[in-house]
Amino acid sequence: MVPTVRVHGDERVELLFSPRDEQGRSRIARAWFDDLDAALEIEPEPVLDVGRLGAFDDSGVNASCLVAEEGRWLLYYIGWARAVSVRFVTAIGCAVSHDDGRTFERVSEGPVIGRDLDNPYFSTSPWVLREDGCWRMWYASGVRWEAAGGRPEPRYNIRYAESLDGRRWERGPVCIDFDRPDEHAIARPAVVRDGDLYRMWFSHRGRSYRIGYAESPDGVTWDRSVPGPTLAGGEGGAWESEMVEYPFVFDYRGGRHMFYNGDGFGRTGIGHARLEDG
Repeated sequence: MVPTVRVHGDERVELLFSPRDEQGRSRIARAWFDDLDAALEIEPEPVLDVGRLGAFDDSGVNASCLVAEEGRWLLYYIGWARAVSVRFVTAIGCAVSHDDGRTFERVSEGPVIGRDLDNPYFSTSPWVLREDGCWRMWYASGVRWEAAGGRPEPRYNIRYAESLDGRRWERGPVCIDFDRPDEHAIARPAVVRDGDLYRMWFSHRGRSYRIGYAESPDGVTWDRSVPGPTLAGGEGGAWESEMVEYPFVFDYRGGRHMFYNGDGFGRTGIGHARLEDG
């Protein structure tokens, strides 16, 4: 689930992703690429393991965004905890590396964004940029849970937040909201700034996940009606024919690329797409 990339110049690409064990718990793993079509190496040990018993991330962790900060790296990740009346509660955690990303340790036992007055249900899938001394985050925030098909289903959209230190955040407005009655899940924003234009790729779901696109002049007010480069699912029977989701967009060797998940929220694997004429 949730591919997360760090580009090491023109030499190689580091991919963080989260496989699951037999109990459904996810840990953050690492793979290395050069041509992006096949992993050169998958490291045997997790980059970040599940949290302590009773912590917000004791049932799983997913990488979501890597940010450089003055000689160290911050890993913003999704922490999972099992619940009783609903299936899960997620929150946003942060881990720090002082050895160029080889090892990470949590900055705290608690999340940097959890359940609070601004996010009463859950928070997940952060994307963080540092700009002019300001930390900017786009993330998914739970709106509510609804009974559907005999079990509770979450509703969540993408919100904006800002911070002075990358750890204490103030929530801003909704960036990407539902645009049709059957849409109930919008998540995993991938934000790229091209000059004066912000571009966002995101997952949105009615019956199944698809990848959407939006543009913004300031990173706060977004227009998802503009045409833009996105990615459709494969033909019937393909590993991605039912859904495509969780995009990570990055530039490498003169081209723009996307890693993403396929069917079953990542059950069938991670794919690679390249922007046409990009």
